[in-house]
Amino acid sequence: MTRKYLFADEAGDFNFSSAPNVSKYFILCTVALTDCQHGAKLLDLRRDMIWRDIEALEFFHATKDKQAVRDEVYTFLGNVDFRADVTILEKAKAQPQTRTDDATFYKYAWYYHLKHVAPHVMRDATELMLTTASIGTKKGQAIFTAAVNDVAQQTLQLPRAQWKTTFTQSMADPCLQIADYVTWAVQRKWERGDARSYDLISAKLSTEYDLWRRGTTRYY
Repeated sequence: MTRKYLFADEAGDFNFSSAPNVSKYFILCTVALTDCQHGAKLLDLRRDMIWRDIEALEFFHATKDKQAVRDEVYTFLGNVDFRADVTILEKAKAQPQTRTDDATFYKYAWYYHLKHVAPHVMRDATELMLTTASIGTKKGQAIFTAAVNDVAQQTLQLPRAQWKTTFTQSMADPCLQIADYVTWAVQRKWERGDARSYDLISAKLSTEYDLWRRGTTRYY
């Protein structure tokens, strides 16, 4: 059995309006690894940064980290090997039936992402562990968990015993922090036109798929 590891994070909100401070895009990102050694190395980097008096938080989180910390992490990511895939959904183009509630839209994003990514990631593997950054309350998380499990069942084409899903806060797994950093860089590019961090990791992006790029109708 050959196992792959997929770490996932999302950016954007579930507010479908043009109000201030509302994201234009919902972005789903996965990072594929053959093992989790990059996570161990990321922990080593944090210890080294502390030794060099670079102020780091308890765990890496691109939104909250200082620029000096981001510079170190993005340099690290640029020098290690991994595959990242991103699906971008422009929320204004989402048809009403795809966003009847948060879980429906979330599941929709996951379906199209995993349907495209899974065949590539699993080409030389027979097992998959899918780790997703948890969101929302415990009750809400249960709904999102069910959505991902249902999508995995539809798209992975593996016996149920050969894939596992787990949902946890990114502080609990440094490999999730890699996904967080990649997602943040992509979001900055799409939301703000700021490609500074994106340019450092763009070579790792196997796909950057704008799901509704051909759509012309906006619903708000």
